[in-house]
Amino acid sequence: METSNRKNIAILSFALIVVMLGYGMAIPLFPFYIAEMGAGGQQLGLLISISALLELLCSPLWGSLSDRVGRKPILLLGLLGYAVSSLLFGLSTELWMLYASRALGGLLSSATSATALAFISDSTSERDRGGGLGMLGAAIGLGLILGPAAGGWLGGQSLSLPFFIAAGSSLLALLLAALWLPESLPAGKRQDTAKVRTVDLGALWRALRGPVGVLMLLLFVVSFGLTNFESVFGLYAAQKLGYGPERVGTVLAVVGLASTLGKALLIGPLTKRWGEPPIIKVSLAASAAGFGVLLLATTYPGVLAATGVFILAKTLLRTVIIALASKRGGTGQGALMGLSNSFMNLGRIVGPIWAGYLFDVNAGYPYLSGAAVMLVGLVISLVWIHPDPEAAVKGSAGAVPLK
Repeated sequence: METSNRKNIAILSFALIVVMLGYGMAIPLFPFYIAEMGAGGQQLGLLISISALLELLCSPLWGSLSDRVGRKPILLLGLLGYAVSSLLFGLSTELWMLYASRALGGLLSSATSATALAFISDSTSERDRGGGLGMLGAAIGLGLILGPAAGGWLGGQSLSLPFFIAAGSSLLALLLAALWLPESLPAGKRQDTAKVRTVDLGALWRALRGPVGVLMLLLFVVSFGLTNFESVFGLYAAQKLGYGPERVGTVLAVVGLASTLGKALLIGPLTKRWGEPPIIKVSLAASAAGFGVLLLATTYPGVLAATGVFILAKTLLRTVIIALASKRGGTGQGALMGLSNSFMNLGRIVGPIWAGYLFDVNAGYPYLSGAAVMLVGLVISLVWIHPDPEAAVKGSAGAVPLK
């Protein structure tokens, strides 16, 4: 890889670390902000859903817009938007201010990761592209691991301090990119007549009726179910376990670490040994049981251990379902990955709102709901997902087989 490309990838990686670190720092603090303003689970669920909704709507828009005007302006806009939204969140004193700053952050910062990935595709050879994308993936993972712990410990001193640090770090990344990052898409290669588009709801509906429709449905179900843990854990830990920001942040750091290790160490060997369908079924069963274990865990070491095991099952699920869809989806892998992300985002939009509503009824209901949803996913996988596509025809009368 050329020295200039290494420099570009280093700048992009730093930008993504900053954004994901800021995102990770914010998550353990949301419940405490909400509680300070006299709000509860429903308001927390809505606060989390806003980001997923705007990512679903705006990521395709920024991607297509960068095809017209170049990557660098969109990347800089995303970093600026993230800095401003973090600053405004830290300064918020009313609930509506939290919503407004979160919406602004989702609208503009959704440009950062999509544009960074496009930059790598523009500026690296096919031989080096995998390494470049791997570096960006590692940067995202590092931010998600370090962010919650940093946010929790800093938030124990001041709830707003992590957001001010995120804003300053984002401005530093903006300065580095503005000064030293070149434009990767020359004017002659831009698609000046390309249509700027947002999410295609028709494509989502057609995907459900296509050869990987069951897998797309399962991605939604899994994402919806898992947000029953992810969205209300901080509130549950604060109200039922008496945890402060430090402990909530540490548990969420365990979440990021377990997720990263699972992807790096387990998915490859397990899929080679048993294939995707059995892993999907076992992971769904383990996730359903994991919700029950999380409810029973009351000591701090027990919560850490239960969370780590639960997250390993969750990590395998999403990645392995996408891997199976990639194998059975035929051509158009880029479009398939976009569809997969859209169905997961749909789950992240609806799930937190549902979990927040249930939490206000009873703090344990979101976990029971998550277990029930995972069991529904298990039934779907048992009926329609088979190791051999031909087996679907023989083993599921009346079902639509995957092809």
